[in-house]
Amino acid sequence: MWLRGVLVAALAALAAWGVHAAVPAIPLLTVAVVLGIVAGQIPAARPALAGALAPGLSVAAKPLMQLGIVLLGLKLSLVDIAALGWATVATTVAIVLTTFAGTLGLGRWFGLPGHQPLLIATGFSICGASAIGAMSGVVQAKDEETATPIALVTLCGTLAIAVLPLLWHPLGLSALQFGHWVGAGVHDVGQVVATAQIAGSAALAVALVVKLTRVLMLAPVIAVASMVERHHQAGRSILPADNVPAASVNARGVAKRPPILPLFVAGFIVAMFVRTLIPLPEQVLNAADVVQTGLLAMALFALGTAVNLGTLLRTGGRPLAVGLLSWALIAALALGAVHLT
Repeated sequence: MWLRGVLVAALAALAAWGVHAAVPAIPLLTVAVVLGIVAGQIPAARPALAGALAPGLSVAAKPLMQLGIVLLGLKLSLVDIAALGWATVATTVAIVLTTFAGTLGLGRWFGLPGHQPLLIATGFSICGASAIGAMSGVVQAKDEETATPIALVTLCGTLAIAVLPLLWHPLGLSALQFGHWVGAGVHDVGQVVATAQIAGSAALAVALVVKLTRVLMLAPVIAVASMVERHHQAGRSILPADNVPAASVNARGVAKRPPILPLFVAGFIVAMFVRTLIPLPEQVLNAADVVQTGLLAMALFALGTAVNLGTLLRTGGRPLAVGLLSWALIAALALGAVHLT
């Protein structure tokens, strides 16, 4: 029943790979999200996306996304992160926490509904659409709550690819400082690569290690969100209007409490320690990177199909204002961190 939707997501991931291969400056995962958004706007495609393909797209957006995040842990070596020095690590963690809190506050101040403030804060502060997908699964966010943050983080991350290189020399940054700024301030890993590579391989290396230090924050942030959600859901009865998946409700009509540490987050941590402690062959790491990228591309295509631009436009400029303010906030904080370290 779900196979057709998964196959469509896989074909979309291959198409995104083809676009990225033809134009390397365009991040693969950004292409995957955009393909999903475009597909979701085609009137003839909507019945299939909401009908026969929906079970498979749900599999791609949730369990496959979570497996991709587990494999993302193999990119993280605590040795590489420690090599940045305590000041860089401390400022990077501070940037994540400040951006998360600031964006969450902005979203609530602008009156964004449901879990949107939390999802936007997670995506902008940690690792883009992948983080939004991970958080949405933990807090059981509705598709329409997830769609707007996905669209915003894709828009602003793409904007960073165009804007930050233009500011490199006017701000008087060296190549390594530019790489640090990009790693600390751009959302998705692919967008970091596309932005930092123009300053050379050394800048790209710094950008990736700083960025992966931010990715490391995914585990504690998701764990804390899970504990908060457990507290909120304790004993709460679910009404039909709540639109909560049946799998999240027990036989008494009470919301199931999510685990304190979601299994995929535990897997992410294990993978990180495996990478740190065990000298894995380069071939294994390359294969894991290909699989991880493919799974996340499939997941982000599936999440993109839930974006309804008409609905997004009808919400007015509030979500866009929150996204742009958060984008400016993290860029400013990252630039300050560069000068501090």
